Order: sequence, then structure tokens, then C-alpha cells
Amino acid sequence: MDPFADTLRRLREAFGSGRTRPAEFRAAQLKGLGRFLRDNKQLLQEALLQDLHKSAFEAEVSEIRISQMEIDLALRNLRAWMKDEKVPKNLATQLDSAFIRKEPFGLVLIIAPWNYPVNLTLVPLVGALAAGNCVVLKPSEFSRSTEKILAEVLPRYLDQSCFAVVLGGPQETGQLLEHKFDYIFFTGNPRVGRIVMAAAAKHLTPVTLELGGKNPCYVDDDCDPQTVANRVAWFRYFNSGQTCVAPDYVLCSPDTQERLLPALQRAITRFYGEDPRSSPSLGRIISEKHFRRLRGLLGCGRVLIGGQSDESDRYIAPTVLVDVQETEPVMQEEIFGPILPIVNVRSLDEAIDFINRREKPLALYAFSNSNQLVTQMLDRTSSSIFGGNQGFIHLILTSLPLGGVGNSGMGRYRGKFSFDTFSHHRANLLSPSGLEKLNEFYYPPYADSRQQLIGWALGSHSCTLL
Repeated sequence: MDPFADTLRRLREAFGSGRTRPAEFRAAQLKGLGRFLRDNKQLLQEALLQDLHKSAFEAEVSEIRISQMEIDLALRNLRAWMKDEKVPKNLATQLDSAFIRKEPFGLVLIIAPWNYPVNLTLVPLVGALAAGNCVVLKPSEFSRSTEKILAEVLPRYLDQSCFAVVLGGPQETGQLLEHKFDYIFFTGNPRVGRIVMAAAAKHLTPVTLELGGKNPCYVDDDCDPQTVANRVAWFRYFNSGQTCVAPDYVLCSPDTQERLLPALQRAITRFYGEDPRSSPSLGRIISEKHFRRLRGLLGCGRVLIGGQSDESDRYIAPTVLVDVQETEPVMQEEIFGPILPIVNVRSLDEAIDFINRREKPLALYAFSNSNQLVTQMLDRTSSSIFGGNQGFIHLILTSLPLGGVGNSGMGRYRGKFSFDTFSHHRANLLSPSGLEKLNEFYYPPYADSRQQLIGWALGSHSCTLL
């Protein structure tokens, strides 16, 4: 028996009725989402603490506040985003009306991850609701406490004829993907991303894949080591390193490494104390399975800082590895934990070559007092996100998109980019019903004398938006 058939049929019927299309309905859903965050803030913080040992500060900044920012932005701009977009016309279409209409795709599936189980679930949902879609939401089964709130509480704040939460693990997700959706939005790792894309291909369903990757962080010799160490340690160990845009490894010269190591130790002690395990600011690994994978990576290279672990607490200390070889597992897979390898390079050119030999990363960071060097790194590499002398701060800007490139994914979202992602941009040209004499100019039999005139009429002599 298909466990999802009735739910999907109900949602498709609701979309077919046109219920989700009016701006008033979309705004009501977004306001309901905002009330959900406000009414259940403490519940969500407690769930995030249980799932990830996430501090109230991290929960507020990286989960609840970012989600609320997206809702507020969508509510302020919804009608403007929904308006038909007029486009330039040439001389041949001056009497026509040419515009782009943003239409909802229909039934959307959002498959969310566990590392930011509120943010990375609700931010795509904001875009899908603002665009007027019906939505099936699949939260991660790993973040169980948060999953429970999303399944039991969130639907009370939304129109349940147009929205549903479904639960389950890989088997249930596989069954869900056998169905036809009009759009699929997946956040996770490249391995599962390929499975989602293959399932979508059977129905020719468009997808956005927000995947991970190994994010390089180049540190130039002229940097102040403590400033760099503070910033790198903060966004490497935030959420216990379980962040898709966190730096996955540092590239620097041996001399810079010698100056950076004691600075990293000072930063870690400053942030988490002499005993990081007792710090309320340091998170835990999501599951025993992920813990065991990370503990295996501690055998790569040589541990210079940290390295302590406790499976009963899913605790791994903020760790720095040196003497790491390119062929070791820690440099072959996304770490997704509080482990930071340092790889030595002799120059900027060698660092760029090292980066470009690998899959395109989701994020790339460069630290230098030289604007010219940072610009060179930007110009000669490719990534979804580039940060010069900074890390997480780009995530507070809804005007910047988040989206992968190559192995790190495809598509983009955040702010208006989310609305556009979940909207079909329909091209429209409306002509007057009469004036047949004008159209006869294009009909056969074709005369050579018309070619120059047609080329002139179809050219860019006129770009009016009238």
C-alpha cells in the first residue's frame, strides 16, 4: 500500500483549485510560518539542544533569526515579486504585449537536512509558499526532536489542504521519490543528491540540489595570525563543524602554519575554555554513525590541537591536523565535524592549482592583507560562495544567493532567489486579434526583397517596455 498517495492527491487537488495563487493566501501562509517561529521559539531551542547540543545563541542566530528574516523579506516584497515583468520589444512586436509571468510550479517536495534542521527546512519553504505552491516537507529523521515539532506543530499554522509533513528514513524517502512532483528541492550530500536527481529524471522534474564539498581556506603569509585564527576557528567549530559552508581545510605555507597553530589554540581556548567538553557553546555530533566516521578521520596526519573524543557523549574536541596527505580520507571526503586539516603550499599559484584540481567547492575563503591577492583568488577559481577575510557573515545577507556549482549542487535560493527558484517564468506575447495585414508580411511565398526589411524589423532598433 502506498503511504503517500492520498496525501499527494489531496495536495494536487488543492493546487488545481487555484487556492494557492492569490497574494492574500500566500501572505497568510507566510504569516502563519512567522507565528510558528514566535510561538514555539523555546520549544525549537530545546529541540536543537537535544539534537545537536546547540546553544541558545547559535539556535537564535543561525536557525530562528535567519528564518524570520526570510519571512519578513517575502512579506514586504511579495506583491512586487508576483507582478508581471515587462520585457523589451523590437519593432516587429511594438503593437504586442510582452511580459514574463511568475507562476507556481505546483506540487513541490522539500527534503531537508539535519545540521540546521529549522533554517534549512523553513528557508526553502518560505520561497515555495511565497511562489504559490503546495508543499510536501520531508524533515531529517536524524534531528528527531526538531523533526517531531515540524511534524506535529508546524501544520497547525498552515493550510493543511495545501501543505503536509511526511516522515521516515531512506526507505520512505525512496518511496516518496517514486511519485511525480513538479519541483524537488534537496539539501544534503552529493551521494544522496545523485539519487534524488536520478529519481527526478524519471519524471523530468526540475531540481535544486544544495550539496556540500570540501571548502578551501587560503591564508596568506602577510596575515595577522590571531585575527585569522579567531575567524577560522569560529566558523569551523560553529555547530561542531557540521556546516556545509564551513572551511574544510586550510592552505598555507609552513611558516604561516607555525604562526597560525598557537593562535588557533588561543582562539579555541578563548571560545570554549580549557575543557571544551564542558562548554555550553560547543555542539555535539548528530549521531553515533557520524561520530564513528569522524573519529576514524582523527587518524589522518598528526593531531596538533584537540583530538579527544567520547562516543557516549558524541563529543569530539575542536581539532587541528597537520602533516596531512592529499590521499588520506580526511582530504577525500567532506569532514562535516570539528576537525581542521592544514595543508602546506609554497605560493598562491600552488594553492590555486591545488583548489582547481578538485571538484568545485560550495565555499572558498581567502585571507590576506593584499586586496590584489584576494582578487586573484576570486578571479582564478570557481565556487558558489567566495569570502575574502570573512566567513559566515555572507549568510545574513538575503541579497546574496546560496547555491552550488558542479559537485556542490545546482540552483540557488535565499531572498528573492528563493521565490524565483520555486516559480515558473512563463513567457507571454499577446497580439491584437486583428491587423492580419502585418502578419502577412511573414507568410510564404518568401521574396528576397523582404529579407533586409525583416532583419531590420526583428533587430534591436527598439527596446521599449511599452
